Amino acid sequence: MSVSRHRALAVVATGLAALSIAGTASAHGGSLAAGGRESLTIPTWLFLSTGGAAVGASFLLASFVTDRVFVERLHDWGIDLAGGGDRSLRTIGRVIGLLGLLAVLVVGFVGPETPRTNLAILLVWAGWWAGLVIVTYLLGNVWSGLNPFKTLASLLPSLESAYPERLGAWPSVVGLLLLIWVEVVSPLADQSRLLATVVAVYGVVTLAGAVVFGSETWFQRVDPVERVFRYYGRFAPITHGPDGFRLRLPAMDLSTPRLVDGPDEVAFVVALLWGTTYDGFVTTALWRDLSTPIVSAGVPAHVLYPVALALGFALFLGAYWVAARLARRSAKTYLGTDALAVRFAPPLLAIAVGYHFAHYLGYFLFLAPALAVAVLSPLSSPAAVPVYQLPDWFGAVGIISVVVGHLLAIWVAHAAAYELFPSRLQAVRSQYPFIAVMVAYTMISLWIVSRPEVPLPHL
Repeated sequence: MSVSRHRALAVVATGLAALSIAGTASAHGGSLAAGGRESLTIPTWLFLSTGGAAVGASFLLASFVTDRVFVERLHDWGIDLAGGGDRSLRTIGRVIGLLGLLAVLVVGFVGPETPRTNLAILLVWAGWWAGLVIVTYLLGNVWSGLNPFKTLASLLPSLESAYPERLGAWPSVVGLLLLIWVEVVSPLADQSRLLATVVAVYGVVTLAGAVVFGSETWFQRVDPVERVFRYYGRFAPITHGPDGFRLRLPAMDLSTPRLVDGPDEVAFVVALLWGTTYDGFVTTALWRDLSTPIVSAGVPAHVLYPVALALGFALFLGAYWVAARLARRSAKTYLGTDALAVRFAPPLLAIAVGYHFAHYLGYFLFLAPALAVAVLSPLSSPAAVPVYQLPDWFGAVGIISVVVGHLLAIWVAHAAAYELFPSRLQAVRSQYPFIAVMVAYTMISLWIVSRPEVPLPHL
């Protein structure tokens, strides 16, 4: 390895070491979560600049790797795993999914009112949105086999109406933002009956859409939850193809061409990234300080929150499209802005994975014992609810995961550039604007996980 590579690697290692000793992170989830993020013991500017420098240095390190054959071999590397048993696994998954949906609906309406003892609340937030999502980007898209609405839709007749092509994936973008808004502004993590009602309404809409447009079309193009899990599953080191399961390096499948196909799907990726960021941002003191005078001036909080969600999404998406336009100029390519935006969008999924892991791993571990007790006794409310108290050093895990997610995103973008451009100089130059955006995303994410968590203001 050259001296330059050693220096770049040393910068990255130093940055990760500094980050690993700073701060803690946790997710917000109503009264389910306890404690919260704590203040840093080092200056915030040093913490953020170190994280940004680590990501920037990783780009410098990746830029030295100009051997296309090596890049292709790294992305194609894999070990075949045992296959078979797909039909039985699929059947078991469908049964588990249906039982889970039944538990959410029944226990949600008639179960205990305490959030930490109600199986519906624990199953949705700790088991599904925290635990199952983590399993998805570690082991693959298991939700596709568990999805109870897809199972029910397969039993219903279909009108097979033509889906309006002009809509593309935009309904899933709107649906995802709507779900994020509902999750933030409503007490879904506190009131089991409200949660069960929302799940039931979502199920009715989903099944109606599947009947009208066909199950395959609805879940492939419209359903936001199915798309979230499908995208997260492409990060997993375990992939499933015609020949069975295969073990690969994490995030390598994100470099596959046409994983994201069109501006509408680019918007969904950015919405997924922004949604997790927004979920953490609204629990910071900065948001409280910014929102307080606005609410005091007469703007209802339930209006302010969706407006902030939409404006933040527009800002993230706008910044990404500006980067795509600048990349076209810096690379001096005949390729259009849309083509560059589409090709460099999948690496953002690695950033979303890193931040989700930082945001929800501690949340899941903290509530896992309570979830286990609720599964064994879903209709009772024990006097003592067991939880797992995270050690003091656990905050470093979340911070490191944010940085690692960004490092993987940079490598995937590097591989995509070399697949897209014949010239090595073009490949490197095309990444400059996207790297700048990724560094900005990094510093925003690190700033959020470094801030003390406060209750949602005005709600």
